[in-house]
Amino acid sequence: MSKVVLVLSGGGAKAVAHAGAFHALEQAGLVPSHIFATSMGSVMGAALAAGLPFDEVRHRAMGLRRKDIAPFDPRVLIMGLFSRSLFPASGLRRAIARIVPATRFAYLRMPLTVTAVDLDSGELLLLGGPEPRGRDIELADALYASCALPLFFPPLEADGRRLADGGLRAVLPIEAARTREPDADVFVAIDVGPGFDERVSTKDGPRPSPLPNVVRVHGEALRVMMADQTERVIASWPKDGPRLVYVRAVTEGEATFAVDRVQEYVEMGYQATKKALG
Repeated sequence: MSKVVLVLSGGGAKAVAHAGAFHALEQAGLVPSHIFATSMGSVMGAALAAGLPFDEVRHRAMGLRRKDIAPFDPRVLIMGLFSRSLFPASGLRRAIARIVPATRFAYLRMPLTVTAVDLDSGELLLLGGPEPRGRDIELADALYASCALPLFFPPLEADGRRLADGGLRAVLPIEAARTREPDADVFVAIDVGPGFDERVSTKDGPRPSPLPNVVRVHGEALRVMMADQTERVIASWPKDGPRLVYVRAVTEGEATFAVDRVQEYVEMGYQATKKALG
């Protein structure tokens, strides 16, 4: 039987497409032996690795509202540019707890490794996974750190380090997965992250955005950086290496907090993965 490693990208609300992708893999008889994930992909990966059925994961994700994840904090208006972040950590932490029932990596039924970045050193950290290689950190803290995108959420402060969104270094962590699992036969990479193929404008010009200009420009800069990062890591996949099944599941732009489209994204992940598997 082939050893399958599943790699889940970041992508905000679009990451719920990973649940649909996982469902398609299950139907094809391709049960992953290890999940590597970034940002909100880490949250979905943790729910799936905990053994939650597909319908339960989808149900939990559909119960979230934008105000749950990114509640308005009046202190931001008072502090302005001196605020640590636009949103408090508490909302994101509650959202993670509602989706992921497990509290420790050891309680997961499937090995899970998530990425985070040390903001001071720039080091890419791989959190969790099989011991002794995994770092000793609580699952909830690791998931929060992996999702803590600068500007939006404050970093996780742990052991003298400031940890933030793994997408800053590995929005689609296939290289980290290949390094950790060199004997795997197949890597299935589900990409819902930033890309140059994203629909961020119309024939009449840029699509109207409700975001403040500084937030939108920040997002555009991250999109360019992360899209280039993903293109490079896919292009560098060794031709004589294990099989890589790359699934570009969602190409919507400016959809980080589009939790009202959960069902649509789940279906996109399912259909795109079925098509990629042939």
